[in-house]
Amino acid sequence: MTAARALWTWVAVCAAGAGLVLLASGRDWFTVTYGARAVPVAAAGVAPALGPAAWASLAAVVAVLATRGVWRRIVGGVMAVCGAGAVAAAWAGSRPAAAVAVAAEQATGAAGQTGGLVAAVPAWPVVAGVGGLVLLAGGVVAAVKGGAWPGMSDRYERSGGAGRAAARGTGERALWDAIDRGADPTVDPETPDDPEAPGRPDGPGTPRPS
Repeated sequence: MTAARALWTWVAVCAAGAGLVLLASGRDWFTVTYGARAVPVAAAGVAPALGPAAWASLAAVVAVLATRGVWRRIVGGVMAVCGAGAVAAAWAGSRPAAAVAVAAEQATGAAGQTGGLVAAVPAWPVVAGVGGLVLLAGGVVAAVKGGAWPGMSDRYERSGGAGRAAARGTGERALWDAIDRGADPTVDPETPDDPEAPGRPDGPGTPRPS
């Protein structure tokens, strides 16, 4: 796999991981029932760090494309931290006790109650955890191997260098062609050395003073 293909594969995988975390962060993870009343508990209540971690990871993906060298490795380390934070938040937020505490704060008259029945949605904490692991692994890969990946400016630098080299080569060929024809390439064509050439002050066709 080429370095460019490895970079874009990394971008796609990390963007998918951040998308999983972001998707799970916007869903209800639990439903706590107090008698006939059901209180939904969103991920923002039990795992508030998921959303910021996902957005920071997406920003890190863009930053990896825009940076090179040691800065790219630093960005990879930041992404790894965000991924680890997402995994920790998903683990902490999957506990029923956390859902009961949040529901007690949200439900009027339920403060201090501990006998609520908790119904969990087990898929979303798992989705968030998987996305966090992807981001953690992606950050480590960027920190270790990101220095060998190409940058966004490489294509423009290559094309600009090739253009300058082509122009320089064309100028050199024209210089040698002029020498082969016996011409002096250092002489301005508008002021020829031939004293008889038209256009010179003393050449043919120049009016003579009477």
